Amino acid sequence: MSLHFTTLEFERRKNRLLAAMAERQLDGMLMFQQESMYWLTGYDTFGFCFFQSLWLGADGRFALLTRSADLRQAQHTSLIEDIRIWRDAADSTPQQQLRDMVADLGGAHARIGVEYDSYGLTAANGRKLDAAFDGFAILDDASGLVDYLRAVKSEEEIFYVRKAGQLALDARQAAIELIGAGVDEGDILAAMQGAIFKGGGDYPGNEFIIGSARDALLCRYKSGRRRLDARDQITLEWAGTYRHYHAAMMETAIVGRPRDRHIDLFNAARLALEACAANIAPGRTAGEVFAAHAQVMDGHGLAEHRLAACGYSLGAKFTPSWMDPPMFYEGNPWVLEPGMVMFAHMILMDSETETAMCLGRTFLVTINGNEPLTGAPLDLIVNSR
Repeated sequence: MSLHFTTLEFERRKNRLLAAMAERQLDGMLMFQQESMYWLTGYDTFGFCFFQSLWLGADGRFALLTRSADLRQAQHTSLIEDIRIWRDAADSTPQQQLRDMVADLGGAHARIGVEYDSYGLTAANGRKLDAAFDGFAILDDASGLVDYLRAVKSEEEIFYVRKAGQLALDARQAAIELIGAGVDEGDILAAMQGAIFKGGGDYPGNEFIIGSARDALLCRYKSGRRRLDARDQITLEWAGTYRHYHAAMMETAIVGRPRDRHIDLFNAARLALEACAANIAPGRTAGEVFAAHAQVMDGHGLAEHRLAACGYSLGAKFTPSWMDPPMFYEGNPWVLEPGMVMFAHMILMDSETETAMCLGRTFLVTINGNEPLTGAPLDLIVNSR
């Protein structure tokens, strides 16, 4: 096996989930989130784009139903011993096979938690799942149950998160060294991702964001590259990723002399990030962090240029997104705890003047407050060469 954590660490995680299941009066869990499978067993694959599920019974037994392509993947990367295969065929019924597996493990007439809110369970497959289990067991939506447990990181996980933070800083430095007039966005992207791979890192849960000129106002990746002009702006959002653990950063860098609007937006973004950082602490809620962001932005007359959320939790994530709950948005009651890893992004997009300004850093919640994991200076990046 190729495991990134000790067997004791995996045992602690399983016991935490079993306790949560007992509190919810669940006799078993059917997990479809790849993040849950990785966290509980080490199972590492992108095969969740097809139907597969991990079972955990109240007796502590694991069983995985997956395709033949992932048999050796599960054997090599996880501690799962009971691996069952459904065959690809025109008349395949993996949901029925999953029911049979659960029956074989004593799950008939049980109350079973299901991760319905999952990229690994499409709506179509969810309907087939419900039909297969109709009259066999009670299915209870347990989406988010494992997410809540994963949000607080162990010391073994924090070690990997720190590595991810350093890789994020390496990528930032690689970008800063390249940004300038005439430089192709593709070269910047290649240097950033290359720095992470050279440092032993992984692909991120989603694409890096890179866009210049008008595209600097986008906070999503889009296809297509251009060369930077003598006066330009470029927005970058990326994550250092190590053993699938993420530490994200965000910057808008200026080529040539910045416009006055750049300066104004940057000053607001920096103040907002500092206000958020002051509220990323144990006992504060995710909603309070957002309120600190909104107070600064709105106080600068930027309500129409900011977003309705300003960050989220980070952890071991898979495609298509590195975002984890909780998210910083208005009224979110999720209380922050030591061991949580939170990314705060200040995103300002002035479409009227086509001016972008973004700033983002990752923090580890500690007993007394927080520790920056991507501790780069909060200075406007300007390259006039």
